[in-house]
Amino acid sequence: MRILNPGTTRSAAAGVLAAAAGSAAAELCAALLRPESSPLIGIGSTVIDATPTPAKEYAVRTFGAYDKPLLLIAMAAVLVLLAGGLGMVARRRPRSAQAAAAALGVLAAAAVVSRPAAAPLDAVPSLLAGAVAAVVLGLLTGPLGAPGPAAATVPADRRRFLLAAGAVAGSSLAVGGVAATIRVLTSGSAERAREAITLPPPVQPAGPRNTTPGFYTPVTDFYRVDTALTLPRVDVRQWRLRIHGMVDRPLTLDFEQLLARGLIERDITLNCVSNEVGGPYIGTTRWLGVPLAPLLRQAGVGPGADQVVARSADGMTLGTPVETVLDGRDAMLAVGMDGRPLPPEHGFPVRMLTPGVYGYAGSCKWITELELARFADFDPYWVRRGWARHAPVRTASRIDRPAPFAEVAAGTVAVAGVAWAQGRGIRAVELQVDDGPWQQVELLPGGGADTWVQWRYRWQAAPGGHRLRVRATDGTGRTQPERRATPFPDGATGWHTLAVTAT
Repeated sequence: MRILNPGTTRSAAAGVLAAAAGSAAAELCAALLRPESSPLIGIGSTVIDATPTPAKEYAVRTFGAYDKPLLLIAMAAVLVLLAGGLGMVARRRPRSAQAAAAALGVLAAAAVVSRPAAAPLDAVPSLLAGAVAAVVLGLLTGPLGAPGPAAATVPADRRRFLLAAGAVAGSSLAVGGVAATIRVLTSGSAERAREAITLPPPVQPAGPRNTTPGFYTPVTDFYRVDTALTLPRVDVRQWRLRIHGMVDRPLTLDFEQLLARGLIERDITLNCVSNEVGGPYIGTTRWLGVPLAPLLRQAGVGPGADQVVARSADGMTLGTPVETVLDGRDAMLAVGMDGRPLPPEHGFPVRMLTPGVYGYAGSCKWITELELARFADFDPYWVRRGWARHAPVRTASRIDRPAPFAEVAAGTVAVAGVAWAQGRGIRAVELQVDDGPWQQVELLPGGGADTWVQWRYRWQAAPGGHRLRVRATDGTGRTQPERRATPFPDGATGWHTLAVTAT
């Protein structure tokens, strides 16, 4: 049975092609202006901001680093359906369909310019998309402005339509290709500028590297959790850090001035508040950066200021308690990971790093501003969405080997993992097999108060199924709680548990 007649099918195709032409024009314009001005990015970022916290947590937990590509794919699918519908409307109401296409461009422009770091010209790509889509829709479905359904029907000459559609599709692909090429060249230029940077040696080295396998997380494997649909490409030559707000002496530093203050080198474990019990959103590396406390003291923290509001190049805001920067921990403005400049996905050229605080409250990437303020006066991005204002890292532990549901040979089995309580350190780790007594495990040397600690245990496994559980006690003597709690609003709790079979 035929569901759509040829005229309806061609009308729907005309709508999709019009949307493709508008999108290609917008992407080229955005590539020439700013990547952040892309309507797809602007609308996607607005969708992320409007998504309820439980849905965001589900996306991070389920899809990990693929959550953003999947969002863009879903948005593209919605656009195709919407465009096809407009094409079918254009058969009988061409002017209304064209007006709707232009209106969608205006709505996209509104979404783009509403972004925290938006510039006035960021509206241009979206407006251009609406205009191009409206014009192409009119050309493919009938003469512009002709009244009545006859003028709005798909051209009777199928060949003429196919030629016109092919021309539009080819032009859209060509324009989109140019836009992609510009983005690649721009990205390549930014990467070459990054590669050209030679970071000075630290004035306070971290000392010998830990040689235990697995202690450091390779930079390529380091987790990434943020809301950026496109990586901010910050020109290090134009980068500035502004320190202002409730300070006595506002400061502005460029990248060279920041490096000239002297760098410290520290091994620090960073973890995300979205990490489930036993989850992967944690990593350890050797960081290189400028101590933050002396900068704030130079600016002069004003009376009553209890929050450092960090702002990113993409408009993200994070709030960090002033006390966690000034209490002696190695809070820093990091410029390097593992001896090299920060990768773009981890905040190049500069990110904030606050040991012992979850990333959403102390590790702003692509940082451009530090504003001294009060918690009572301003809620940063995540706090406005229900997350806790104060976010000290909870004591936690994880079993890394054997893997969940693994089959192991009966006899001596190596059980190993990590435990962390940044700022407090780990005093002990215990393992429980089935419902037996808790056994102290061996803590490997090399870990510190601001890093995870590796542990291992030689388990004599009897044949059959078994349950392994782990718990840690921090440097203050407090053992992590057994009660399971989800990450929202201030970090997950519970003992990591897994099942294995010995054969």
